[in-house]
Amino acid sequence: MGVHDHNNTQQPWVNNQRLHPVLSNLLPEGALRELIAQGLKTHIDNEFQIFSYLGQDLPGALLATPMEPKDVPMSVLTTHGQAKAIQFEDSNQENKFSLAGIQMKFSMKEKDGRYNLAKNGELGDWIIKTPSTKHKNVPLNEFTAMSLAALAGVDIPDIKLIELNKLDKLPQINLPDEKLAFAIKRFDRDGNTRIHMEDFAQVLVKYPHKKYDSANYEHIGKVIYDFSGDGLSDAQQFARRLLVNILLANGDAHIKNWSLLYQDQVTPRLSPAYDIVTTSVYIDNETQFALNLGKTKEWFTVTEDNFQYWANKSGIPWRALKPHIDDTMEKVRTLWPAALKNLPMEEEHKNKLKAHWLKLQADFRIEI
Repeated sequence: MGVHDHNNTQQPWVNNQRLHPVLSNLLPEGALRELIAQGLKTHIDNEFQIFSYLGQDLPGALLATPMEPKDVPMSVLTTHGQAKAIQFEDSNQENKFSLAGIQMKFSMKEKDGRYNLAKNGELGDWIIKTPSTKHKNVPLNEFTAMSLAALAGVDIPDIKLIELNKLDKLPQINLPDEKLAFAIKRFDRDGNTRIHMEDFAQVLVKYPHKKYDSANYEHIGKVIYDFSGDGLSDAQQFARRLLVNILLANGDAHIKNWSLLYQDQVTPRLSPAYDIVTTSVYIDNETQFALNLGKTKEWFTVTEDNFQYWANKSGIPWRALKPHIDDTMEKVRTLWPAALKNLPMEEEHKNKLKAHWLKLQADFRIEI
């Protein structure tokens, strides 16, 4: 399946409700999961039934097809006493796709400028994130942050803002009084071809709820450098993204927000970036990024020395990374202040982001 420890997936796994971590990470975590569980009339923690329902449109290239009850091995049925195999009933819901993560999002197919839920065996080509009822103007925030990341040399998929009235047949969900959704092109789909991917919770075999406290950026860097089809190039891109997340005050770059993509279905490469949001505008007094980097998690104390320490601990030659750190800073100092003026992030959030830039250490400070 991928670069994770195959001993973890080759051993029998028998559990009442929870899937193996490699599979559990394919399921949504938040509002989308609640929506699906409600439609199935099952408990939100019943991962087997949810997985069975979503199994034909999971992230990446994996497919999950339910077994007939008669085909379930007796060894499985007797593991927890005498169990009985049952057939899961299907549901008439249209949102028969899985997208990992907490935010409400939909896999949709674009045709003639309109977007429909993928169904009848079709695969969605866009992930559409609807506005949040909890945080203001998240689509505008994410579009702005991702656009700035691209200007800094970060590899991103196609992105756009879409008017909500162009989204057809959405399920009944609460939406705020906002007009735009954020859309990002799926890099694990090419027409009706599935491209395998796995996030770093899968790679490191950690459950989704451990995404903040079970690893650090050193672990991710080591895997990228040692196992990627172009380890040095991907490590350089990874270092650039780490810095950009700090500059953009994104405190949510946990292990599930980094992935490996198997474009040729064999060779792992660092996937394009996704889920870059300026989180500090929503969280009062937020000062930390998600995982440890070179002995710190603090935005306002991190320096180039922390990056060098991280590189050395990850086994990545610092001399090969430093030019990319320098290039990132040159790009952002040259391009970001003017670009931010023309991007759609709301003014209050722009002002908070600019204040964040001025609080950073001299190595990474952006003067306005």
